[in-house]
Amino acid sequence: MTSPPEPAVLFPDIAAAGSLAAALRAVAAGALDDVPLTSPAREPLSGASAGSVLPYREAMRVSAWRHERKWSVGADDPLLGLSLIHGVTDDLAQVARALRAWHDGAAPDGVHAVAPFARPTGRSELTEPDPARLVESEWRHLRTEAAELDTPWADAYRALVEAAHAEPRLRALYPFTSHWSLRFSAATRPYLDVVGPNLECAGEDGYRVAVFMTERGRPFATAPEAVAEAVRLLPEELGPTRFGDARPGAGNAVEAAEEA
Repeated sequence: MTSPPEPAVLFPDIAAAGSLAAALRAVAAGALDDVPLTSPAREPLSGASAGSVLPYREAMRVSAWRHERKWSVGADDPLLGLSLIHGVTDDLAQVARALRAWHDGAAPDGVHAVAPFARPTGRSELTEPDPARLVESEWRHLRTEAAELDTPWADAYRALVEAAHAEPRLRALYPFTSHWSLRFSAATRPYLDVVGPNLECAGEDGYRVAVFMTERGRPFATAPEAVAEAVRLLPEELGPTRFGDARPGAGNAVEAAEEA
């Protein structure tokens, strides 16, 4: 494997400025002067972060790529640390605009409006453990993610997510994905309480519903048929989805969902 070039070679302008934070201030021409923007002492050319006027808001992070002249940005929600906004660009001025909007308290959609490369994930910026809002937020994230997929099986996967969301019993549960299988929990992150089967999109081969991840599962031709089977396999008495603030009973809990 080819070793990446030194950051100073790939980003000579950043090296000349002394840090990514300094280069961002320079390209912003004064627009970031009042923004708390810093670079790490160990790798000043490769990273930066900017705070916000909102006291609960996490900093927006900027990371330089190692093999190509591009930058990634990201920011997480303050409650669970899940991605709220992310993007990649080769335009440092756009990064500066994203940082300015984030600092000023713009919602992810507002950041996207001024810096289109920064894409909202669909999640809400929640600060309190409200299970109903967390469920709604995660469904919005899954639907946003599905809508943006660009793979041969994207249409089939979108159909599965939309069919599951249209079913009230599944929509009331906290959704998550593992290896692109759609799964459900009776508790939100951080400690899930997994219930019901796995819904898998098999692309041109339709869909599969399995009680356990290790099973191949039963095939179905359409997403609504697979979803109907998943609903049939749900426990009868589930109750309202709760915040996963403690480990549920043994045998049905996972500490963290592996996102697809």
